[in-house]
Amino acid sequence: AERPETHNLCDCLPCYAQYEHLGYLLGYPDPAQDLYTAPELPKDIPRIQLRLAGEKRKHNEGRVEVFYEEEWGTVCDDDFTIHAAQVVCRELGYSDAVSWSPSSKYGKGEGRIWFDNVHCTGNEKSLAQCESNGIGVSDCKHTEDVGVVCSDKRIPGFKFVNTLTNNINSLNIQVEDVRIRPILSSYRKRNPVTEGYVEVKDGGKWKQICDDEWTHMNSRVICGMFGFPGDKRYNTRVYKMFARRRKPTYWDYSINCTGNEAHLSSCKLGHTLAIKANSTCEQGTPVVVSCVPGRAFAPTPMAGYRKAFRQEQPLVRLRGGAVVGEGRVEVLKNGEWGTICDDNWNLVAATVVCYTKLKLHQAQTRYRMKTNAISARMGPVHMNEVKCSGFEKSVTECPFNMDKDSEGCSHEEDAGVRCNVPAMGFQRRLRLSGGRNPFEGRVEVLMERNGSLVWGTVCGEGWGTMEAMVVCRQLGLGFASHAFQETWNWPGAVNADSVVMSGVRCAGTEMSLSHCLHHGEYLSCPKGGGRFAAGVSCSETAPDLVLNPQVVEQTTYLEDRPMFMLECAYEENCLGSTFSSTPANSYRRLLRFSSQIHNNGQSDFRPKASRETWVWHDCHRHYHSMEVFTHYDLLSNNGTKVAEGHKASFCLEDSECDEGIEKRYECANFGEQGITVGCWDTYRHDIDCQWVDISDVKPGDYIFQVIMTFPK
Repeated sequence: AERPETHNLCDCLPCYAQYEHLGYLLGYPDPAQDLYTAPELPKDIPRIQLRLAGEKRKHNEGRVEVFYEEEWGTVCDDDFTIHAAQVVCRELGYSDAVSWSPSSKYGKGEGRIWFDNVHCTGNEKSLAQCESNGIGVSDCKHTEDVGVVCSDKRIPGFKFVNTLTNNINSLNIQVEDVRIRPILSSYRKRNPVTEGYVEVKDGGKWKQICDDEWTHMNSRVICGMFGFPGDKRYNTRVYKMFARRRKPTYWDYSINCTGNEAHLSSCKLGHTLAIKANSTCEQGTPVVVSCVPGRAFAPTPMAGYRKAFRQEQPLVRLRGGAVVGEGRVEVLKNGEWGTICDDNWNLVAATVVCYTKLKLHQAQTRYRMKTNAISARMGPVHMNEVKCSGFEKSVTECPFNMDKDSEGCSHEEDAGVRCNVPAMGFQRRLRLSGGRNPFEGRVEVLMERNGSLVWGTVCGEGWGTMEAMVVCRQLGLGFASHAFQETWNWPGAVNADSVVMSGVRCAGTEMSLSHCLHHGEYLSCPKGGGRFAAGVSCSETAPDLVLNPQVVEQTTYLEDRPMFMLECAYEENCLGSTFSSTPANSYRRLLRFSSQIHNNGQSDFRPKASRETWVWHDCHRHYHSMEVFTHYDLLSNNGTKVAEGHKASFCLEDSECDEGIEKRYECANFGEQGITVGCWDTYRHDIDCQWVDISDVKPGDYIFQVIMTFPK
């Protein structure tokens, strides 16, 4: 019997379009999968999805929202307890709940109020298992929407798995997985896999799809799922020969995609195919796709990976994400980077962003992602109410409301994406060993030595934050919180003590540690491995410090300052090299300015130095916690440095904060130092050393450069 083409394949495939784990795509090994098993719910429990939303919040807190019957709604605070909050947080992948908040603390939600008078014991696997008035039965208003604060700590290996399923005319199909299986020997040893049979896992068995009704648009969606921007022709003759030699096992259904879907689960079901008794399809063979990878993901042999390449200047970029292919969407307009408001933001627009990025170094999107946790908090909003067809070459080509660039949009509404990234196998060549949890440990790499692959350590000499960032990204563990040059407290694997990589220097943007500069075959590590091996500590959240350029522009001026007023500056070595030969009755010409450093990230920025090592400064009358924080440079038009600021050290505090955020750090009275999320530290133009001494610089046009740097 034939089925209408309007059936949605989401009813057959698990719908991963709303959430997806940050690691490998379906069909590829995930090193953390043995740490977490998705809970199985009884059939009579409603299938729901949860998310945290709202205003003025961090990534791990917000209004509790429930997705049920294709609609997002909220939860009423009546009878809500910390036990219910624990169920919510664990269902979202957090290890525990810290607190909960009544009376729409995170703003009023919209839509239905799905749960009211919720009673949980704390042991339930889903909020839907808790006792309540019944789903959708409520007498509450949105002024009673409940919110929760979850622990920062994630459940290791946690995956969002959408369990929403529907039956079509009593048809109950559960397809568990999708993969591209390489058939030809030339493709079996390549990473990533770009060509082979398209197979679905149904009832525990992998099955091929008959190509009778297969279209180019279907191939486009499959390739996009696995992180490739397009598909190409392949040698059909060799696959027909292979299909005759080995009898395929076909899936019973065809697929009908329009080509702009982000995932196979968004496509429609085609006809039920008439399968012959010998398990072959009439006039057809198994579906084969041959995908075209982006430049950074070009196929390479298992033994090595292609080096990084010079990036082109993009019009679209992603910022603030923990992994490759994730982040806040920014577009370049009139020479200035700005964000996109998430009004009407959807999977189609996000898909266009990822296709654009993929042709450089990323992949197709999986889902829409509200990005309160990675919002810009400053700068312009360039686009609003974006409406894409899905076939544009860039999101900048999509129509948008030109009259509402930023009207009614704050940076809490910045649009973001998480893109599919090809499975390169990078995670299988790196591991952390000896740590107290999966997010820390000694770095051990798999390298070829004397014709065989062996595990070994990385020399700790010169190891720093940039190198640690690459390790954490390669393992899908987010950001680097610390880099260690000694790992004596993490013994690691005994058979991996030998140093196999040294002289590592990373820019911080590489996808694999093997892409960083290193010594290669000839190692140099005077102290050896063991306790002097490199280590890292990773975190799913990180601060993101951003300079406000408008403040610099608005406050810059020249001052001729008399020598007798520069005693403190002399002590801190904040003046040019000719200062000592300047007459006492003369002056120095200073380029003065204010700098305002915003923390737009997901966690507070704290100095690495312990309090007992902070240095007291008589001139400023407070302790300085960092020797290096920002560099101020004056460059000629060809990039040559002609003058630089010599600010010796810094004290970090919350000068001001966004509305609703409290200051936590201050320099006075030996207070705790740092910059809170949503706050900024302002170094005013009128304090000592907040300048560049340009006394020896000739008049002309120059470039003023401010660089934030962090200690290793």
